[in-house]
Amino acid sequence: MKLARPFAFALVTLLAVVAVATPALADHQLLNLDKDGVILDGYDPVAFFTDHKPVKGDANIAFTYHGAIYHFASEEHRAAFEADPAKYEPQFGAFCAYAVSQGRTAEISVDTFSIVDGRLVLQHNEKAVRLWEEDVHGNLAKADKYWPAVVANDGKQIDVSTVK
Repeated sequence: MKLARPFAFALVTLLAVVAVATPALADHQLLNLDKDGVILDGYDPVAFFTDHKPVKGDANIAFTYHGAIYHFASEEHRAAFEADPAKYEPQFGAFCAYAVSQGRTAEISVDTFSIVDGRLVLQHNEKAVRLWEEDVHGNLAKADKYWPAVVANDGKQIDVSTVK
């Protein structure tokens, strides 16, 4: 009986640790952030939709969502984002969408943005834009398919042939 108590205590402790750790693992995200935790190089995500161009945000008009700090050009843009962040957040953690369609991540240039089916996607450079535009919807479908595996592999190249 004396051994049962330490075993029971150890089991309860292990279960508590697993219960706490499991949500954190399920929420694992991969975000393209600068050293200060800012996403999109500080550009306003709403402006891509409303102004149809990259507009630098103001660090004094900020909002944190899913661990990323967003900067906005105006209070109105911040309010729009706060009301519906999923509508405005960049796809694929603000990494290059074409790279994700190839099973990896790459940095982005805000000048390469496009809105596809209401989704903000960005590319690494003009070459990635050209390759992306060869089959926008096919590449988007591949990026959507591969993104969970890319996240699980911390952005490193995955073997796309193994992704179902």
